[in-house]
Amino acid sequence: MTKKLYLIDGSGFIFRAFHALPPLRRADGTPVGAVYGFCNILMRFLEQAQANHGEDYLAVIFDAARKTFRQDIYPEYKAHRPDIPEDLIPQFSIIRQACEAFQIPSIELEGYEADDLIASYADEAVKQGIEVIVVSSDKDLMQLVRPGITMLDPIKNKPIADAEVLEKFGVLPEKVIDVQALAGDSVDNVPGIPGIGVKTAAELINMFGDLETLLQQAETIKQPKRRQLLMDYAENARISKQLVTLCPTAPLPMAIEALAVRSPDSIVLKDFVRLQGFTSLVSRLDKQFGVPAHSNEGEKNYHCITDLAELQAFVKEALCQPVVAFDSETTSLNIMEAEVVGFSLSFESGTGVYIPIGHKRRQDQLMLAKEEPLDKQLSLTEVAACLKPLLTDVAVLKVGHNLKYDLGVLAKYDIAITPITDTMLMSYVLDGSKHGHGMDELAERHLMHATIKYTDVVGTGKNQKRFDEVDLERATAYAAEDADVTFKLYQHLAPRLALEKVTTVYERIERPLVPIIVAMEVAGIKVDDALLRQLGNQYAMEMVVLETLIHKLVGRPFNIGSPKQLGEVLFIEMGLPAPKKSKTGAYITDVDVLEKLVEQGHELPAKVLEWRGLSKLKSTYVDGLLAAINHKTGRVHTSYSMAGTSTGRLASSDPNLQNIPIRTEKGRQIRRAFIAEKGHKLLSLDYSQIELRLLAEMADVPQLSKAFRDGHDIHAATASEMFGVPLDQITGDLRRRAKAINFGIIYGISAFGLAQQLSISTGEAGGYIKAYFEKYPGINDYMEKTKDYAREHGYVKTLFGRKCFTPGILDKSPGMRGFAERQAINAPLQGTNADIIKKAMHRIPQTLEQHQLHAKMLLQVHDELIFEVPEAEVEKTTEVLRKLMEGIVHLKVPLVVGVGVGNNWDEAH
Repeated sequence: MTKKLYLIDGSGFIFRAFHALPPLRRADGTPVGAVYGFCNILMRFLEQAQANHGEDYLAVIFDAARKTFRQDIYPEYKAHRPDIPEDLIPQFSIIRQACEAFQIPSIELEGYEADDLIASYADEAVKQGIEVIVVSSDKDLMQLVRPGITMLDPIKNKPIADAEVLEKFGVLPEKVIDVQALAGDSVDNVPGIPGIGVKTAAELINMFGDLETLLQQAETIKQPKRRQLLMDYAENARISKQLVTLCPTAPLPMAIEALAVRSPDSIVLKDFVRLQGFTSLVSRLDKQFGVPAHSNEGEKNYHCITDLAELQAFVKEALCQPVVAFDSETTSLNIMEAEVVGFSLSFESGTGVYIPIGHKRRQDQLMLAKEEPLDKQLSLTEVAACLKPLLTDVAVLKVGHNLKYDLGVLAKYDIAITPITDTMLMSYVLDGSKHGHGMDELAERHLMHATIKYTDVVGTGKNQKRFDEVDLERATAYAAEDADVTFKLYQHLAPRLALEKVTTVYERIERPLVPIIVAMEVAGIKVDDALLRQLGNQYAMEMVVLETLIHKLVGRPFNIGSPKQLGEVLFIEMGLPAPKKSKTGAYITDVDVLEKLVEQGHELPAKVLEWRGLSKLKSTYVDGLLAAINHKTGRVHTSYSMAGTSTGRLASSDPNLQNIPIRTEKGRQIRRAFIAEKGHKLLSLDYSQIELRLLAEMADVPQLSKAFRDGHDIHAATASEMFGVPLDQITGDLRRRAKAINFGIIYGISAFGLAQQLSISTGEAGGYIKAYFEKYPGINDYMEKTKDYAREHGYVKTLFGRKCFTPGILDKSPGMRGFAERQAINAPLQGTNADIIKKAMHRIPQTLEQHQLHAKMLLQVHDELIFEVPEAEVEKTTEVLRKLMEGIVHLKVPLVVGVGVGNNWDEAH
């Protein structure tokens, strides 16, 4: 087995971990977030090295100081680096202590950077036949990659080899320093050539072979400006190459033999980990390194209850607690298919109980001919009756993680839980799209705890069990931990709501919505399966006709659904204008490419687009919806994600009912398959132009606000303002242009984008946008202030205080930064829209009950709510709900709700 040398870029990792991981603090207030990430990395690589029979080598390399030999070459090198963050400073010394505790050598050398030492060690190791893994994602180290030396991103756990370097720099590793010399580095103050970035530098190096050849032949370059820059700043490039070239001959403070992996001292390591408060690591030490963890700190007390008297005693004690965590274990992630297997509860950190009710012996366990229940297991009836006083006691807050799922499953058993709170939604309100909100991820982020994974308990692939087949000991460890972790997350997250001023968003918008969404998911919506099958057959026949025509146009059969084959047909055989190829070398044949070819008058791509449209309708909507019909209810039950978007919008899945097409006749045919039960109608209530109304409100635009208050056609009113034409003389074309601008402005549309929509020149489109901002200066002011706020805070806010995070707002890439700026402009509008409709949804069930109406809310599709209403109550229900939705918030600009009624969704829309 080949020996390996792991070289961990300690200095680089500290900074990256500090910005990537949560701002953790130990008991005395010392920040230790980067330390925790560093310890995890050490454990991972020490374990890998030990697995190689202890014959591998491992070292952490640090910068000794900022001054190195490079300042002698160029005194301004790294002269303008920002100050180290205050919370990071104390962590440098603790990380060095971590190396000592793990008995891993930490190496630094005055006058050299860590990167130089890594280069020197890597060079020597390769000479000795040792494989080198540089644990870093630092671009400056990519020049080292070659046979025998690879890199590994420690945060993403992703290898970096030739392909990754080529993607990053546009050249292979041996040419990286030439590209860096040309492009320079503003962070390290490497001068480079002004006006030349990495992409241009790569093109030049690939063209001329190396930096010196390029500089010597600079006068041959055709572009005058580029030619002059290369000639004027040639010496800068040569100095830059010296600065970025790593020194492979730096003295080695320790011989490679001295870096051999050693087992850590159990007492020292345990004491160090405990001192930092990393309780989750204590439990991993024994498993990985044979370090016993005898302390009571972090011990778990999980217990399985199979006796009724014991359960009654537990409930009696739980009734005295202010907060109890609750979780259920089931046989399926689908609410309508799931059967309850057991419940887990916790009201004290480190403790939890599991109450099994549905575990069974299986044939593969005891060679039985049929399923049999396990002995000593309480029945659902007994457990439900015993837990009912606890689950419904208004003095005991029940906390869960994604309680929507548990409530949905238990609703089928008529088991109610109230009052409730949800750690997943707390996390979502606090941190939005900054990270995921699953329990495993949050436990790792906030509790520094690696949870037992579901697959660890049930297995994977063909050997995967259902949870009711898991033995009680393993089921208890997993389920009780879920309740325990939920309780701990509540303790961690709940105080942040007030501190970070998002309590109102959580308490008034998100938390009350949980039972509302549960009722919608359980209700589902009826689907006409016969009509869907008829449409499926119709689309299949039309696809066959199109396929025959397409093959006739080409002159031979081929797989239309294969992008590779289609690309070859279009751009090689037929010689149509070819777009850029993908990274794999294949021709791109996406919608944008095909639509441009259609605009040029080519028939084949038009027919392919038509075929693709039919294929999408049939597979996604017809076949997908037929498969999603519940065999017990005859209805489709979508699942709404309450924590899946950056703006607070709900997201629908399994199936997604928020993207059923409506703009084409065939798309509307699909909506006709969604029908009302006999004796009922479908009622659609839709906020009209709500984001434009919110723009007028939030940007304080008097002309738009007045047009909305006066009930004018807003697009015609905008056209009148922009083009100076009386309102009663606005043509359809002028209104269409104003509409495109109105909606485009909300999404930060560019002149190019507007030109594409209106089929006009970019200059003309730019003129429209300029005129728009001149007529409505408040909008431009609002947009600039919103972007400035996002740059300062990393997020923007809705009218109700929801934080919508804007990653990339400070990105160096103009494309990424521009995308984030457009997000920042739109998010307060879209997010406020989401908040408003959620506030309305919360009030609707109560309002219907007050008026003794029997409508059921079935779907939410962004601005629209769909109800199933008894025919006799349609008029009254419409009146009551329309009034509620239009008056749910008080703005200067009125909210208007459009109404539609029909036997199916298309008629009601």
